Amino acid sequence: AAPRVLNVNVGVLGHIDSGKTALARALSTTGSTAAFDRAPQSRARGITLDLGFSCLRTALPPQLGPGPGELQFTLVDCPGHASLIRTIIGGAQIIDLMMLVIDVTKGMQTQSAECLVIGQIACQKMVVVLNKIDLLPERKRQSAIEKMTKKMQKTLENTKFCGCPIVAVAAKPGGPEAPESENPLGVSELIEVLKSQAYLPSRDPLGHFLMAVDHCFSIKGQGTVMTGTILSGSVSLGDNVEIPALKVTKKVKSMQMFHTPVTYAMQGDRVGICVTQFDPKLLERGLICTPESLHTIHAAIISLKKIQYFRGALQTKAKFHITVGHETVMGRVMFFSPAPADFNEEIQENVFDFEKDYLYQEEYLSKDSNSSEENKENDQAEVQLPRHQWALLEFEKPVTCPKLCLVIGSKLDTDIHANTCRLAFHGVLLQGMEDKNYTETFLPKLKVYKLKHKEGQVERVMDDYSVIGRSLFKKETNIQIFVGLKVQLSTGEDGIIDGGFGQSGKFKIRIPDGLKPDTKVLLTVASKKKSKAGKGDTTKEDESSKNDSAQPVTISLLFKRYVFDTQKKMIQS
Repeated sequence: AAPRVLNVNVGVLGHIDSGKTALARALSTTGSTAAFDRAPQSRARGITLDLGFSCLRTALPPQLGPGPGELQFTLVDCPGHASLIRTIIGGAQIIDLMMLVIDVTKGMQTQSAECLVIGQIACQKMVVVLNKIDLLPERKRQSAIEKMTKKMQKTLENTKFCGCPIVAVAAKPGGPEAPESENPLGVSELIEVLKSQAYLPSRDPLGHFLMAVDHCFSIKGQGTVMTGTILSGSVSLGDNVEIPALKVTKKVKSMQMFHTPVTYAMQGDRVGICVTQFDPKLLERGLICTPESLHTIHAAIISLKKIQYFRGALQTKAKFHITVGHETVMGRVMFFSPAPADFNEEIQENVFDFEKDYLYQEEYLSKDSNSSEENKENDQAEVQLPRHQWALLEFEKPVTCPKLCLVIGSKLDTDIHANTCRLAFHGVLLQGMEDKNYTETFLPKLKVYKLKHKEGQVERVMDDYSVIGRSLFKKETNIQIFVGLKVQLSTGEDGIIDGGFGQSGKFKIRIPDGLKPDTKVLLTVASKKKSKAGKGDTTKEDESSKNDSAQPVTISLLFKRYVFDTQKKMIQS
C-alpha cells in the first residue's frame, strides 16, 4: 500500500508585496498547475491575482500518529491586493492553518489586518512570518527582528491567535531580480514550525460532495480537468457531479491528486477531476457538487456577529457586499433580535425558529451603537445586548451556495488606501429562500415586529365612565381599525377606544373601572380654566395657574405590528 499522505491546507495571506509568492515558492517542492502567478495578468502586474496552489511534502511528524507516512502542506497563496479581498475570502474557507506574511520593514498594514480578521473567522491556527529580513542591516538585524516580534505579539494579544509562533525569514534574499543561487534564510526553521503546528484536521467524508474549483483546463484526448479543494463529503470514480451555476451534470472519468491517479478523495483533499464533453471556458472557478445538493436563493436569514474592527454602525436597509459560498453579490440587510424578554436565552446553533417572535432593529446592537446613546445619561446604565442577532439579507441577484455556509458582509467600495477594515460582519446562513416571490410566499412566516407608541390627550370628561380624547390620530385616520384597543391614561386608568367622535380625529374612550375622583377634579379644573380664559378673566387665570399648573392628562397607546404582515394588524399583549 502507498504510504499514507496527510494533507493540511496552509493559507499564505498578507499585504501586497510582503513576499507571499516567493515564500510559497521557497517552501514548495512540487508545483501544482495553479501555482505561482500563472495567470498572464498576474505576471504582467507582478502580483498574484488568483489563488495559487503548490505543495510541500515532508515526513509525518510523530504527533500525527505512527509512520511511515508523509505530511503534505498544500500552500494556498492568497492574493493580497485589497480589491481582491473577494478571492481571499474564497481561499479562507478551505484553510486549516494560516501563515500571515509580514514585511519586517513595514509591520502590520491594512490588508494584513483584514487577513487577520478573515483568519479569525475561518481558521483555527496561525503562524506569523516576518519576511525580507535580508533588507535589515546585519548589525541591527537581530534587534529589529526582536522589536517587530514583540510588536506582533502585542497586536495578537486580543485575538484567538494570541501566543502563536513568529518566525523570521528571507524567502528571496536580494529581491525578485537576485540570482536563483541565493539561498533563502530561515525557511527550513519555518518548515519545522509548520510541522509542529500541523494537526489532524477533522475531516468528514459524509454529507454531500462539494468542491471549490479554482482552475479548469482541457487535456487533449482526456477531457476537461477541474482542480480544486473538496469542502465537504467525498467523491469516487464514476460518480455524477453537478455544476450548479450551469445546471449541468457530468460523470467523473478519472481523478488525480498531485499527479498521482486516485479513485477516491474526501473533504480537505486537493484533487483534479476529469470529465468529458465540457468546455473549460464555461467554468474558470466556482462550485461543483452532488447533484441537487446546492440551492439558488434570492434572500436568506443569517445569524451574525459584527467584526470589532469595523468602524461605524451596521444600519438596517444598508447595502453590503455579501460573500456567500464562492460568490460576492450586493445585498440589503434588515437586523432583528430576540424579543427583549429572551435577550439572554441560549439558542440552538444553526437553526432558526420560525415559531418565535423577533424584535425589529434599526441597526445591529453593539456596545457602540446609537441606541445606547440615550442610556449614557442614565448614570452609565448597562445597555442590555442580546446574545444572538439575525439579519434578513435580500440579494440583488440570486446566489448558489450550500446550506449553513459562512457569510461575510463587507463594504468593498470603501477607499482601498483608507486605513480601515472593510469587513463588517460574519455569520452563518440558516435559511435560504429559493422562491423568487419570497416576499409573498415566505416572508409572512417571519415574525419580526416593531413596537409602536402613540400619545394623545384627554380633551374633556363625558361622564364617570368615558372621556373624549384628541391628538392621537390624524384627521384622515380610519379610527374604526383602532376600536377595541387598550389605552392608558397618565393618571393610571385603563381605557378602551370606543369609536370616533366628530370629524376632526377626536375619539371616545370607555373607562371600564370608572375615573378616579382626583382625575375628574384635574380634568374639570383644566376645562374650567379654558372656558374662563375665553371670558377674558386674566387675573384669576394667573393666580390659579400658580396654585395648580394643571398638567394635561395624556393617553398612551402601545401595540406591536409585524413587519411582514400583509394585513398590518395591530396586536396588544
